[in-house]
This record gives sequence, C-alpha cells and structure tokens, in this order.
Amino acid sequence: MEIKANILIVDDNKSMCKTMFFVLKRKGYTVAIANSGIEAIEKVKKEPFDIIFMDIKMPFMNGVDTYKIIKKTQPETVVIMMTAYTVEDLVKEALKEGVYDIIYKPLDIEKVLSTIEKVNEIKKGAFILIVDDDPGIGITLRNILVKSGHKVGIAHAGEEAITMAQKREYNILFIDMKLPTINGLETYLVIKKINPEIVTIIMTAYRQEMNELVQEALNNSAYTCLYKPLDLAEMLKLINEILTRRNKGK
Repeated sequence: MEIKANILIVDDNKSMCKTMFFVLKRKGYTVAIANSGIEAIEKVKKEPFDIIFMDIKMPFMNGVDTYKIIKKTQPETVVIMMTAYTVEDLVKEALKEGVYDIIYKPLDIEKVLSTIEKVNEIKKGAFILIVDDDPGIGITLRNILVKSGHKVGIAHAGEEAITMAQKREYNILFIDMKLPTINGLETYLVIKKINPEIVTIIMTAYRQEMNELVQEALNNSAYTCLYKPLDLAEMLKLINEILTRRNKGK
C-alpha cells in the first residue's frame, strides 16, 4: 500500500486553507492546517511533514522567516511558497533559502497536485555513496540521509569507493578530498569513468591546502564543493536540487 504524503497548509486565509484541506484529503493525503507562522512552527515541532504549502505574506511573521526556523527543525521537509502578491524580494529570498517552488494564487489545483507528485518522486530518494576516512562523519551523514529516505553506502578509502561504484550505480557521490593512499580527486575521476551520470559533491576541511584539487574536480564536472563542518540543511537542499533536475530531465 502506497504511503501518502503528510502535508501542512500554512495561510492566514482560513477559507483557502479549508478548500485545500478538503481537496487534498479527498486525494488521500494526511493534511493539517496552521493559520500563522508561529502556529506552523509549533506543529512542525510536534510531528514531521513531507510537504508544507506556505503563504509568503502573513501578519506578524512572513513565510520566509517561518521557513528559516522550520528548516532548522525539519531540514528534509519540502516547502512550497504561495502568494497572491508581487513580492519579488521575498520570492528571491525564499528561493535563495531553498524552497522547492513558488506557486501563485488563485491556486491551480491541478498544478498543486502535480507539484505534490513531483515531490513524491524526489522523496523516493537516491542511491548515495559517501567517501570519507572519518568514520564519525560517514555514520552521521548516513543516518541523516537514510532518515530522509535515501539509500546510502559508505567507503573510507578511494579503492573501497571504486569497488563499490563498480558493483552499484550510485546517483550521488559525496567525497572528501583528503583520503589515505589515493586522494579524492583521483578517486572521483575513476568513478566518473565507471558512472558518467553520477553527480559529485566534493567535501573538505582544508580550504587552502586542497584548493588546487577542488578546482580541478570542479573543472572536471564535479557539482560543487562543501566545506567542513558541513551545513546539513545545505546538504539536503543540494540533494533535493539534484533530484529535481533529474526528474525534470526524464
């Protein structure tokens, strides 16, 4: 049996909330309502939501400020902003902070349902390979990513990572630049030959020392570089971004 998404609707327009509530409930989703940013934050503290539809312009606390607080509690939650106004500054800020999409009122219900289906595809997760010689980092990242619905493998050295990449087709590679024996760049270039479609995110705690290797990796199509200590919200945002692009390309 398919498990339907748990959705939170956040809007000070109570009539619109009720309309969305009944439409989504009829489609089989679990739905909750909050009529303010503060109420939304309290609900998020009590239970996890897969998707939040949030009005961008609300009294007391706008949608962007609410989202900034929510993503600290539930960074894996996908947030879609709604607006009936021309609020370009807030829209730009929301997208910069990592919201999934902006939809405009009056809402097109078919578009709302289509957006939910796209998010559900992302929520099915990815095959991710983490390569880091620090066991603590590997375990921490794996626990967070598995909780977000991803399937995760861990390698502590370049040779081990290459062997794993030969046995399974991973979608995303997180790789530390400073590894024993062969470094992260050398490992990445071999894995890229094995699986040209893999999306690679470089990691390092040594910004200056590893700069040359990082730049060479980026010049060889690595997606981006994250510097330690890792921002976990940024990491999850990147994964969603990668999966969104992959699904749009299908």
